Amino acid sequence: MSYQDDISSVSGLIKGKNGTWDGISPEYVARMRMQNRFQTGLDIARYTASIMRKDMAAYDADHSQYTQSLGCWHGFIAQQKMISIKKHFGSTKGRYIYLSGWMVAALRSEFGPLPDQSMHEKTSVPALIEEIYTFLRQADARELGMLFRELDAAREAGDTVKEKATQSKIDNYETHVVPIIADIDAGFGNAEATYLLAKKMIEAGACALQIENQVSDEKQCGHQDGKVTVPHEDFSQKIRALRYAFLELGVEEGIIVARTDSLGAGLTKQIAVSKEPGDLGDQYNAFLDCEEVTADAAHNGDVIINRNGKLLRPKRLPSNLFQFRHGTGEDRCVLDCITALQNGADLLWIETEKPHVEQIAGMMDRIRAVVPTAKLTYNNSPSFNWTLNFRQQVYDTMKAEGKDVSAYDRAKLMSVDYDTTELGLAADQKIRTFQHDAAMRAGIFHHLITLPTYHTAALSTDNLAKEYFGSEGMLGYVAGVQRKEIREGIACVKHQNMSGSDMGDDHKEYFAGEAALKAGGVHNTMNQFAA
Repeated sequence: MSYQDDISSVSGLIKGKNGTWDGISPEYVARMRMQNRFQTGLDIARYTASIMRKDMAAYDADHSQYTQSLGCWHGFIAQQKMISIKKHFGSTKGRYIYLSGWMVAALRSEFGPLPDQSMHEKTSVPALIEEIYTFLRQADARELGMLFRELDAAREAGDTVKEKATQSKIDNYETHVVPIIADIDAGFGNAEATYLLAKKMIEAGACALQIENQVSDEKQCGHQDGKVTVPHEDFSQKIRALRYAFLELGVEEGIIVARTDSLGAGLTKQIAVSKEPGDLGDQYNAFLDCEEVTADAAHNGDVIINRNGKLLRPKRLPSNLFQFRHGTGEDRCVLDCITALQNGADLLWIETEKPHVEQIAGMMDRIRAVVPTAKLTYNNSPSFNWTLNFRQQVYDTMKAEGKDVSAYDRAKLMSVDYDTTELGLAADQKIRTFQHDAAMRAGIFHHLITLPTYHTAALSTDNLAKEYFGSEGMLGYVAGVQRKEIREGIACVKHQNMSGSDMGDDHKEYFAGEAALKAGGVHNTMNQFAA
């Protein structure tokens, strides 16, 4: 329904109240409705799930149409990200938000900073989803409010051309509300616990949930050691739990991202149930590091597997965990991904130890031989040393091609001395095109950075602290922050406007008319930023 159509609809409603609602402006009601388009988290989840499904179909048709996101640890950070995207690119298409369990643990837990080991309160995850969407909806309300003021000014000036143009902007307004891919870790418990938490996350607005195949009570960050995986049937139960949660809440297009940590996980807590040779449990157990034993050589308390008439004893550590054979990680990853897709997952996530297109593509080629439409969500992780990794890749390629690499010390490739060399520039170009190259070659539909705003907050604060508390004093803030905000058009330089002051003034006028006591008058210092 267009803006004018909604005004007409409300006018009819008011006229039917026999004069008792005559103090209500139909146009103001239409404005408030536009500013509150999404009234529940489920409205958001259904809307954004549809967006993701369309984007996935577009990627299937053209692999250059990949999507991106940055991890955000606060609603304000997510809001400013989307405002910046609209400012610089004119559209939010293909840009999402990632909600990182790592950042929730490190920044949002009542226990204080925690490692990424599922020790934070599970309720903090849906709370952050709700917070992010509160800020994104507020960004819509603020920007629409500015358009409504622009419309009023055009009418007052009698500028029909400007009025018509502004009316078109209102009718074709693009929301800041975009999909969130939300990290549910390993489910914070059994399948029932996973289902209950998933419902809370979906009700808060999440259309895509990312779950990993680690043991809940032994969960580790994907870039740390000591990861323990679970048999496929255990993971499939949790995938089904997520799907039931989506379907129960009417989000039929909800997306499940199945993450495997098998590439870096060498341990399992359980031996899978196997009913016949070659079944899924048997395939999982086949990766165990075992030694052949005879019945009389078995020790008290040993676990013994019978495979093809042979008795095998899996190697068990003092931690009571079982060990996989070294070098089986890639094969286990491929089996994990195929099994997840065959049991209801929509997207995959392979946690690798380095950003290498051909390594990822090698696994995806095998997965796509079985499931041709398999697509990845990939973590462009800050845990990788991107500069070092890509300089090493370029160095090794140059050496393999017979080029002279005597000017470079492979052990010291991080040196600033290499920044402007042939090797350094080639590595930077490979980093620049990594997302496009991996989307085209390795089936990566969605590229994300898990923790970028954690690092940018630390870096910008360090720069301000160094200048402000040092010799620059107040100039450290003015030159390093405010002057840049003004010149680069950063919306929150008018922080009163960003926090909702002008919207509050609008509402005061709606409610009180000429008697409204507004904050945005001539004496408001924010007027210094009008130009």
